[in-house]
Amino acid sequence: MTETTASAAARVGLLHHVELNVSDLERSTAFWGWLLESLGYEPYTKWATGQDWRLGDTYLVFVQADERFLADGYHRGRVGINHLAFHGRSRQHVDELAVELRARGVTVLYEDRHPFAGGPSYYAVFFEDPDRIKVELVAPA
Repeated sequence: MTETTASAAARVGLLHHVELNVSDLERSTAFWGWLLESLGYEPYTKWATGQDWRLGDTYLVFVQADERFLADGYHRGRVGINHLAFHGRSRQHVDELAVELRARGVTVLYEDRHPFAGGPSYYAVFFEDPDRIKVELVAPA
C-alpha cells in the first residue's frame, strides 16, 4: 500500500465536510468564525453566498439559504441535523468557552445543569448559534 493509499484509507469514514444553510450569512459567519478559529479551524474559502472553515481534512460550510426557504426557520426537533458537537482540549477549555459565550450574549443551554447537562461524567457546554442550531464543546473523558 502506498503512502497516499494508506493516508486515504485512514480517512475512510471520517467527515469530509458539513454544509449548513443559514438564515443570515453575515450574522452566522461572525458567530461561527470566532468559534471555529478558537478551535483551530482556519478560513478556507469565501464567496458571495457562503464561507467555510477547515481543520485538517474536514471543513464546515455555511451558505445563505434561499429566501423561499426562510419562512419556517430552523428547529432541531424537525427532520435534519439536531446539533454539532466538538471535542474540547480540557474541562478548563469548556469553562473558558462558556465564559466567552456568556460575554458575547450567546444563549448557553441547560444553565441549571451546566457543565454536567449530558450526565455526571459528560463535561460540556451546550449553546445555540444564531439560527438556534445546538452546538456543544465536550471535554475529554
